[in-house]
Amino acid sequence: MRRTYDLEDRLLQFAADTCRVAEQMPASRTGNHICSQLIRCGTSPSANYAEARGSESRRDFVHKLKLCLKELRESLAWLRLVAVLDLRPPAQLEAVLEEANELISIMVVSVRTAKARGMPRGMPGISNARNIEYRSDS
Repeated sequence: MRRTYDLEDRLLQFAADTCRVAEQMPASRTGNHICSQLIRCGTSPSANYAEARGSESRRDFVHKLKLCLKELRESLAWLRLVAVLDLRPPAQLEAVLEEANELISIMVVSVRTAKARGMPRGMPGISNARNIEYRSDS
């Protein structure tokens, strides 16, 4: 697995790696079920992170990061089940399991930081000015 430190690139690579694992699952009821679940949750963090980068508020940003975290944790659970059931050789799972753990750790810190500090500076689609809502009573 190619090491990169750009989170968006890492999430995209993780999605590709989980798809590769899923595509090599045995054509059994268990293999098909895990394959479908792994493709859904393994590809979701990349798309949710892209959505977070375009969020319109701190609350929306934090929510989308939490979705990434939730899907990464689910991916890890399915990958661990693949390992326990010996559906793939351990050598094929080692790197993707390690990356899942690292991405979860990064996302936990990112959520915590976003909650504490607000929006990161320079995020596309996000103003660093205060969000002011104007309400009309009409």
